[in-house]
This record gives sequence, structure tokens and C-alpha cells, in this order.
Amino acid sequence: MMIPAVFWLVPVASIVALGMAYFFFTQLMKADEGTPRMKEIALYVRKGAMAYLKQQYKVVCIVFVVLCALFAFMAYGLNVQNPWVPFAFLTGGFFSGLAGFFGMKTATYASARTANAARQSMDAGLKIAFRSGAVMGLTVVGLGLLDIAIWFLVLNYFYSGDQMALITITTTMLTFGMGASTQALFARVGGGIYTKAADVGADIVGKVEADIPEDDPRNPATIADNVGDNVGDVAGMGADLYESYCGSILSTAALGAAAFGVAGLEIQLKAVIAPMLIASVGVFLSLFGIFLVRTKEGATMRDLLRSLALGTNVSAVLIAIATFAILYLLGIENWLGLSFSVISGLAAGVIIGQATEYYTSHSYKPTQKISEAGQTGAATVIIKGIGTGMISTCIPVITIGVAIMLSYLFANGFDLSMSSESLAHGLYGIGIAAVGMLSTLGITLATDAYGPIADNAGGNAEMCGLGEEVRHRTDALDALGNTTAATGKGFAIGSAALTALALLASYIEEIKIAMVRAGQTLTNVAGDVIAASEATIPDFMNYYQINLMNPRVIVGAFIGAMAAFLFCGMTMEAVGRAAEKMVQEVRRQFREIAGILEGTGTPDYGRCVEISTRAAQHEMVVPSILAIIIPIVVGIVLGVAGVLGLLVGGLAGGFTLAVFMANAGGAWDNAKKNIEEGNFGGKGSFAHKACIVGDTVGDPFKDTSGPSLNILIKLMSMVSIVMAGLTVAFS
Repeated sequence: MMIPAVFWLVPVASIVALGMAYFFFTQLMKADEGTPRMKEIALYVRKGAMAYLKQQYKVVCIVFVVLCALFAFMAYGLNVQNPWVPFAFLTGGFFSGLAGFFGMKTATYASARTANAARQSMDAGLKIAFRSGAVMGLTVVGLGLLDIAIWFLVLNYFYSGDQMALITITTTMLTFGMGASTQALFARVGGGIYTKAADVGADIVGKVEADIPEDDPRNPATIADNVGDNVGDVAGMGADLYESYCGSILSTAALGAAAFGVAGLEIQLKAVIAPMLIASVGVFLSLFGIFLVRTKEGATMRDLLRSLALGTNVSAVLIAIATFAILYLLGIENWLGLSFSVISGLAAGVIIGQATEYYTSHSYKPTQKISEAGQTGAATVIIKGIGTGMISTCIPVITIGVAIMLSYLFANGFDLSMSSESLAHGLYGIGIAAVGMLSTLGITLATDAYGPIADNAGGNAEMCGLGEEVRHRTDALDALGNTTAATGKGFAIGSAALTALALLASYIEEIKIAMVRAGQTLTNVAGDVIAASEATIPDFMNYYQINLMNPRVIVGAFIGAMAAFLFCGMTMEAVGRAAEKMVQEVRRQFREIAGILEGTGTPDYGRCVEISTRAAQHEMVVPSILAIIIPIVVGIVLGVAGVLGLLVGGLAGGFTLAVFMANAGGAWDNAKKNIEEGNFGGKGSFAHKACIVGDTVGDPFKDTSGPSLNILIKLMSMVSIVMAGLTVAFS
């Protein structure tokens, strides 16, 4: 199969992204890290983060070895799986972990340099923090495109000339998404438990009981808190969005191979590489947007938000324009409609981002009202925050619903017949909308990774006593980071919804291949017995009785919705147990180590880092393994119909719950920041202490359970796809 020359843009874009990430990293390392004390604090954080990651990778390696052995048995022993799957699974996990590692390493070098730059000006601090975040964004897209390009070339070499070559290649490539998802879930859950155990412990004992400022060096949990920002919000988010990015491209490629199979090999191949090309062009346009981000001294929160919005919005507009050219030059059927499908995804991403900003930034009323509620106590802060989080789900859910309908209809020419051709083209449109939403990931992830870097910079400034003016600048950058982190989580959750829907259709394609491998036939819609290779999506839906009257579908949907709540409950309790140990340790140190609160004694920072590390390693395993086991058990017990019900229930319940938790947590955090700027009594007031309690409750909402849900949604889809052969053979 002759690969068109334009495909080589994919590996070129990956090399450019990785090259620019290296350039930004070298520029960062040239910046001054500041005073000896600033360097010392940064080194504590860096060592703690690397020690945690080393322990996490040991646990993950054991899980990967076990799963790889299972896939090898399924492929070579039971012959119910493609023989490339074990290798694809390993590379997906490896690249996902690598993306998180590089991003976190950069962040730990950036925090002190950001604080030192903030001594000069707000703009200098913003540039260092944002471009350090860009290292993460560019590393994720660069490694993602590199992995995709290598696997496409390798599998094309081995399957070229096969009748179902492109369908086999694309569905096989999807399986490396499971490796990425598995690694991402461990990174997100483990990092989330680590950071929130330290954060909650530091807040409860330090700010509420001892009445000392945030990030005060007298607080024994401060270093662990700063380490946690890096392992949770940088390494975890990098691994998370790596698998979202790859999953959207690969699921769309698989749908393209299926939808355009009858149009001839040339058009089918172009439909497969189209999402890869859109993502590749997005790399160059993200770079352009990154260089647009700058601000002025004395900037307000709205000014800072506008600075970041300028870069992301310009990149989004340019990729929308470029999409028309890419699809037109490829000569894909209905290129104009597919271009509007991409724009539907891009627009949905922008709207979700703006809605998240509105509900979580203290520049707007919802968060200001939570601050105001602090005047009557912690209970009203929590009630108001939960209500705000619940209300905030409306806009993202409606937006995703509209984007799904528009992308589906644009792609199939507004054909509502639900014929096999109409359905296949419409689903391809939904997949390519997900690619559109993630095409500017290079810059959108930069705005997200910026948040923990700014947060650590504030901590470094406080611990090193850099003065009120510097702390004011880092506080402004930190508050902006809270909003961009919430926006990034909303964006990640929205993209997960579109990607998971595309993966539903990819699951049917994997079922087809499993039936072909087993030599099975099925009865089509017309009642004729046909080979599985000739069946369409409606044929499979009819054969497996996938409809709302089938109790297997309903039971599967209930289990999927329940899985989201079960997963959140387990991770919330894990944070609670870990935080209890941290609180007890901080209280012990205040009680037993003489002179800590007076500033003459030195806290045992290492002990708190050790507690968070051990707790995270212990607590992350069961929730993560649960996400892998549930789809396998449902597949064997309830069959294909039950699995599709599971995925739909998990998608609907998990998406809504994730938005609620992420936005409620972000709003609580910024309500506290709003008071710290002097509103409703300022720092140390009754309202401030009430909002600290709200922020403490919101910490695991926004940084552990909420953001982990979007990985859960996709991981269950990926596991279902990888285990499709087992489901067909043994259900």
C-alpha cells in the first residue's frame, strides 16, 4: 500500500514539536534560579517528585508485565487477539509515562525561576511559567504523533496487500491507547492522592489550626504539597492528555477505514491519515499561539486571562481555517461538511473552556458568591460550592450534545435515515470533531501545566521571604493557574466525551475483526446469513440486539454509571485516609519539635514526603485495577450488548460527574483566593477560614476524583476494544 507523500508531515511535526520543547527547556535552564535559599527549596521539591515517580513506575511496571502476559496468552495461546497487541500496549504506556516525566522534570526546574523572574515583573514570570508549561504540551503532541507515525509505518509494511489492511492496522493501533490509558490512570490517581493528602494536611493544621500562611516554611507538609502539584497536575495531566490525544486520532482513523471502505483504497487511506494531518498542522499553529502570550505589569485577573485566551483562540481560529485546506487538498468526499465537523469540536472546546472560566474564576459572580457565603460559615460555603458545581454541568453537557449532533450531520450531509453508510460517515464526523478539539493541544496543555508551576513559584516566594510585591505577583499568577487548571480539566473531560463516543463505534469494528478471526457468520438486518467481514454497524446492532428493550444493555448502563460513582468514592476515601496520616504527622511535629512555630526549629519535611508517597502507592492500585476488571467481567457475563450499555452509562454518568467535581473544586479554591485579595475581611478572617474548609473539601474533587474520571471513561472503552476477541469467544 503506497503511503501518500503528505503523510510525512506527521513525523516532521512530531520532530518539530519535540525540538521546540527542547528549545524552551534550554531557554528555561539559562534563566537564573535566584538566591541560594530559592535553589535549596527547588531542590527539595525536585528530589521529592523524582523519588515519588520512581516508586510509581515500579508499581506500574508490575501491572504492565501482568497485563502484557495476559495479552500475549490471548494472542498466541487463544488466538483471539492480534499478535501485535502486547507490543502496542507496552509502547503506549511507555510514551505516556515519558510525556509525564519530561513535563514534570521541566516543572520542577521552572518554579524557582518563575519566582525569581517575578521579582522583575509580572510579564517575566508569566513567560517563564507559560513556556515551561509549553514544554509539556509540545512533548505530549510530539511523542503522540511519533508513536502513531512509527506504528502506522510498521503495520503498513506487514499488512500491505491484505483485503482488510487499513481496518486491521487502525484497530491494532487503537490498542496502544489502552497502554496509554492504564499508565495515565495510575499517574492521575496516584498523583492526585499524593498531592491532596499533603495539601489537605497542610491546610487543616497549618492554616486553620496554627493560623500560619499558605506555603509557610514552618509547615512540615509544605514541601510535600509542592511536590504533589508536580506529580499530580503535571505528570498526571500529561499522561492523561497524551492518551486523549492519541485516542481521538486513532479512533477517527479506525472509523475512516470503516466508513470509506467502499470508496476505494486511495480515499480510504486519505480518510485514515486526515486526523493525523489535522493534528500535525495543529502543532505549528500551537507554536504560533505560544509566542503570542504576554502581559503587562499590574495586570488584573481578566487581563491575564485575556493574555492566555489570545494565544489559544488565535490557534483555534487558524486550525479551523487550515482544516478546510487539508480536507479539500486530500479530496475526501464531503470535505466541506467534515471541515464543519472539525469546527464543531473546536467551538465546543472553546465554549467549555469559557464556561469553566466563568464558574471557577473569582472575576465572576458564581465564585464571588461562594466567598460571600463564607461570612456565615463553612457549611454554607460547601453548600454553595456543590450547588455551583452542579449548575455548571449544564453548559458543557448541552455543548457536547450540540457538537455531537452537528458533527454527525455535517459529516453525512444531514442524512437522518440511519442507513449503514449514513451512520458510518456521521460517526467519522464525531471522531474528527474530537481531533479538532484536541488539535491545538500544544498550547491548551501549556495553559494547564502553567498552573502548578505558578503555584510552586508562589510557594517558593513565600518560603524564601521574597517580599510582599513579589508574593502579590506570584499570587496573581497562581490564581490565574487555578482557573487555567480548571479550564484544562474541563477541556480534557469534554474531549474525553467525544473521544469515548468515537471509541464506541471503534468497538464494533473490533468485534467485526474478532468474528472474522473466529470465522463466524451473522444474520444481517434483512435476515440473510452473511460473513462478518461484510456486515455493517446496523447488522451488528441487530445481531447482538443492542436496543433499549434488551435488559443486558440497561444493566450494563447502570453498572457504567455506578462505576463512575464507585471510582470517585474510592479515590475520595483514599485521599481522606492519606490526609489523616498527614494531619497526625504535622500535629506531632508541631508538638514534639521545639521551636517550629517560632521559626527557630526545622521541620522534618522528608517524613511528610514519605507519608504521601507511601499512601499514594498503596491507595492507587485498587481503583485503577477496578477500571480494567469491570469491562472484562461485563463482557463475559453480559456480552457485547452489556459492554455497549456499560460504555454509554459510564460516558453519560462519568462526564457529568467529572464536570461537577472539577468545577466545584476550582470554585472553592478561587473563592478562598478572592478573600485573600482583601475581600470579605481578607486573610485570617472568619470568612477566610470558612473558605479554607471549602477549599480543603474541593481539593480531592478537582485534583483526584474529577480529572481521573475522564481517563476512567476512555480506559473502559479501550479495555473493551482490546478484550473484544475474548468477549466474542467466551460471552
